[in-house]
Parts: sequence; structure tokens; C-alpha cells
Amino acid sequence: MCAAAVEHPCDGEPDRPERPEPESLLESANRLSEQLPGHRVEIIGGVITVAPSPDGAHANALTSLMIPFLTAGLHGGESKVLQAVGVWLPSGSSDYAIPDLAVVDADFDEHVVENNCYDPAAFRLVLEVTSGNYQNDLRNKVAAYANAKIPVYVILDRKHGRVHVLTEPLAGGYDTHQVYAPGHSLTLPDSIGAEVALDVTALVAAGRPRPKPKPEQEPEPSPSQEQEPSEG
Repeated sequence: MCAAAVEHPCDGEPDRPERPEPESLLESANRLSEQLPGHRVEIIGGVITVAPSPDGAHANALTSLMIPFLTAGLHGGESKVLQAVGVWLPSGSSDYAIPDLAVVDADFDEHVVENNCYDPAAFRLVLEVTSGNYQNDLRNKVAAYANAKIPVYVILDRKHGRVHVLTEPLAGGYDTHQVYAPGHSLTLPDSIGAEVALDVTALVAAGRPRPKPKPEQEPEPSPSQEQEPSEG
């Protein structure tokens, strides 16, 4: 007695490829960072933001801003002055920002959270120098840094020629927001670890890009240079 072959309904059908899992927000941000070297990729409020490479005036202003912090001794045994160090934000599961400048506790490297970003509790101050995406610094990051309870947020607004100092973080923003125009000087809260005075006029000037030279126009020929049409 012969047993009949058992047929399976999927016999002979090609294997279906497994559908890949969707890329996480953090994976997308890291992929963009690799594809766009020199750009700053952040996640603020669950949204990926990409800022292009800053211009020379931005770098000049940032260096001018660093000098008073270094002179005050904040880059020492108890605190450090760092550029472009990531801060992990509590506003979203993958939120992080990379401020232009930060004053952090000296042991900040013991407080890594994820993705080379550090616990906001180690940050005494964050500072941004605006570029084309100035609205992100003046709006979205205000709420993000306040929610992270970073005590002091300083913004050099190059577009409008102002320096903003925000203190006393609350949910969604800062309780104190002071704006300084050229001609004024300001002193940052000593809670950052030292007394730091900033010259608004000098900082605004340092961040102002030089006007592009106008292209030279070719001189129009004088009447004596104009040639008469030849006859025949």
C-alpha cells in the first residue's frame, strides 16, 4: 500500500523577503550626519533639523564669545568650556541638541546618556550663535533647553544684532528673558561658576558678515572709441 504524497499549500512558491523594520528617528539622524559632513543634525521635539555649515563670521563670533569664559577660568578643574557637545533632551525619546558652546561640569564625561550626548544636569550654560536657521534657536530650542532645566541659555542673534540671556527655566520656556542691544554690556549669572561679562557691541560686530563686493561693470566706450560703420 502506497502512501500518497502530502502537498503543502506553499510548496513551489518563492520565499517572500521579510519586510525590513522601519528606521528609527535616531538612526535617520545619524545617517544624515554621515551623508552631510559639516552639517549639524539635531532632533528637537521629535523633528530632525539640519543646519548647514556655518560661515566664517559665525566662527569668528564663537571664538570671540569663548574668550571671556576662558579668561574667567571656567575651563579648569571644576568646569569645562566646550564647543558642539551634544546634550540629551527629555522632550522626546530621541531628542538631542548640539549647542555651539556650553559650560559643563568637569566630570561631564561620566554622564553619557546615548549617541555621544550627555545628561543636561551636567550643563551650566548653553549658547547659540544664529545662522540661517535662527528661528530654531529663538523658538524651538528655548523650550527644549528650558524643559531640560539648563539654567542659562545665551543667544547671539546675528540677524537682528542682539544678545538674548534666558534664565530660570520653566516648563516650556524661561521665566526671565533679557535682550541686549549694541552699546550695552551684560554680566552672566555667577551660577555658571564665575563672573563673565560680554560686550554686546563687539559680539554683534564679530558676527556680522562682510558685504560681498559688487561685480565691476565694464566701462562704456566713449564716443571717440565708437567706430563708424564701414561703407560697401
